[in-house]
Amino acid sequence: MKILDGFHSRIALAMAGKNPWGSSSGGDDDGGDRSGASGDGDGSDGKPSEDRPKGPRNPWLPQGGRDGERRSASIEDIFKNRGPEGPRRRPGGPGGPGGPNFRMPERPGGKSWVPVIVAVVVLIWIGVTSTHLIGPQQKAVVQTFGAYTRTLDSGLKFTAPFPIETVDVVDVEGVRAVQIPGSQARAKLILTGDQNLVDLSYIVRWNIKNLEQFKFRLAEPEETVNEVAEAAMRATVAEKTLDETFSGQGRAEIELAVRERMQRVLDRYRAGINVLGVEIDKADPPSEVVDAFRDVSVAEQNADAARNQARGYAQQVIANAQGEAEAFDKVYEEYRLAPEVTRRRLYYETMERVLSQTDKTIVETDNVTPYLPLPEVNRRRSTTVTPAQPAQPSTNSNASGSQ
Repeated sequence: MKILDGFHSRIALAMAGKNPWGSSSGGDDDGGDRSGASGDGDGSDGKPSEDRPKGPRNPWLPQGGRDGERRSASIEDIFKNRGPEGPRRRPGGPGGPGGPNFRMPERPGGKSWVPVIVAVVVLIWIGVTSTHLIGPQQKAVVQTFGAYTRTLDSGLKFTAPFPIETVDVVDVEGVRAVQIPGSQARAKLILTGDQNLVDLSYIVRWNIKNLEQFKFRLAEPEETVNEVAEAAMRATVAEKTLDETFSGQGRAEIELAVRERMQRVLDRYRAGINVLGVEIDKADPPSEVVDAFRDVSVAEQNADAARNQARGYAQQVIANAQGEAEAFDKVYEEYRLAPEVTRRRLYYETMERVLSQTDKTIVETDNVTPYLPLPEVNRRRSTTVTPAQPAQPSTNSNASGSQ
């Protein structure tokens, strides 16, 4: 409290025009030591240090503590005196060029450059924020003070400057892909119509159909696409069997059905999204039963191979039977024209076919050798038919002839 009382007394003295800080050059208001015509207190005037005034320095005197005009107590006057034109300002001081109180050069008319600079900055800001170049695959939505007003097509467009109007440019024709599930390591098990589980991963491709609906109807469009795609895939696979899910034709039907389901749901949401297509990337059994599923697949492949082999043999037998039937039909036509001749020809052909495959022939007829060694006869016949090699002329005959 004593400290506060002393501070209050000093304020009262200052308001009364007296020096609350001790001695001053103008008088001895508080009974302190007088400084007279002393220097600035730093010994620069040649006086010894013991002649300096004692006590705290008076902040209302000029700098250096020299005698002279008392400094005004007004804050505006204090800062005005600290300018470059203030008294006793040394070159290169705090108020000189480059200091904190640096002043810009004036225009030829004596006016400041600040309004010109501000006007140029404002014009640049207006030009940059009000001119928009929108690409051929892009569109832009314009909001006036945060409320949607219109949609801009591609080309050079102009709007009110920011923050009056804000422009959000979006690529509407670019294809966006969503991988479900997001990581290949994760399993997405879906129940089929025959109560089996299948691990499916697929890709959904889409783009923006209506930019206004896409920006302002859905809070998170991509998350909505993921959820709608998963719901449509589960509903479609539940209508198919496990074999149809694994087959190529079944996959194509599932992809088409999922795309149509997604488009219907998103149109009801007014999401402004166009589903371009769905592609099943992987369709495998669950990892827990993959070994057993492989065994079943191998067994099915072996059964298919055996069935195919049996069908091939059956087709071959049927083809031979059909050929023999056609040949019999032709023989029958000949038999109807000449029965005796046809009967004799069939007998000869049959006997030739049978006897050509035997080595012995027994003939029960008079005056005929009962045993015919047909192999020996054939061998002799082949030896007789084989041409003999020409004899080489001897040397002795050639010599006798020459004599």
